[in-house]
Amino acid sequence: MALLEQQSTVSKGPSLAIQLVLLLGITALAAGAAWFAGSYLEHMASGAQETAAARSTGHASPQSAPAHGPSNVVDLKPITTNMAEPSEVWMRAELSLVFNGPVDTSVAETIHQDLFAYLRTLKLRQVETPSGFQHLKSDLEERARIRSGGTVDKILFRALLFE
Repeated sequence: MALLEQQSTVSKGPSLAIQLVLLLGITALAAGAAWFAGSYLEHMASGAQETAAARSTGHASPQSAPAHGPSNVVDLKPITTNMAEPSEVWMRAELSLVFNGPVDTSVAETIHQDLFAYLRTLKLRQVETPSGFQHLKSDLEERARIRSGGTVDKILFRALLFE
């Protein structure tokens, strides 16, 4: 019986002192990581503010300067048409063209008509997935570049609705 009493009083596991030392070590490690992350983010934010200030004063490097101003964007009239398959599904696309240089409204109108004709040939299964949408966007941008002789850089989707 004395043997059972001795075994129950013997503690199992690490002592309280070891547990406190480990707790203090982990706390110090977490505080150091938080300090490092905070100073890194502060450094990144100050670099971004310097770049923004340089852009506003006009002294930005060519790599950080915006490539297109708002005057290079042309909003096209909305395109509303039914799809090739199923023909009961209607599509409305609101698009904008981003020109590399000066805007040419006659080229924009030609591109608008070409995109309208292309969208009428689409089938719903071609654009119902995210990769299908990416293919549609790249096809429209390629058609716009060809029609404009390379002066259109991008096509921006303001809205794309199916009903």
